[in-house]
Amino acid sequence: LAHLHLQLSAHGKALLAMALNARLATVNILVIVGKDDSPIYEADLSSPGIREDSPHLDQFIIHAAQDLVDEMVWGTSAMFLRVVDKFNDYFVSAYCTAGHVRMMLLHKNRNEEAIRPFFAEVHDLYIKAMMSPFQTPDSRIESAAFDQRVKAAARRHFRA
Repeated sequence: LAHLHLQLSAHGKALLAMALNARLATVNILVIVGKDDSPIYEADLSSPGIREDSPHLDQFIIHAAQDLVDEMVWGTSAMFLRVVDKFNDYFVSAYCTAGHVRMMLLHKNRNEEAIRPFFAEVHDLYIKAMMSPFQTPDSRIESAAFDQRVKAAARRHFRA
């Protein structure tokens, strides 16, 4: 390593130092899927920092967990389904509304005390968004206000 360090330019040394001191991102990805499996909303609620993997992996993990959510819904009356799937270091927690809209959160830190109230708040925001005369059920939520409120809820519940 010392030999490698000598071969780097000043700019290369600065980049290496930044990379070694950079903080890893806390991954939190929220996806809301309609009852007909159409995507309604997606938000990257991760903290700033370096990701250890490809962001495309998030979509694959969440998509794979949808079938498990569909199975678990019929076995419980609870809306909060807790952790429904695990892939490597990632967990997928789910929440299903009475209208079978599924909210799924991909995360690395298992913290049900924060995830449960986060889902309840997002559910409330979702209901308010659906009450808008400009929003049709199972269509994408494009509202900037909804997006800001979801991100604010994530900051409150998932403080690093």
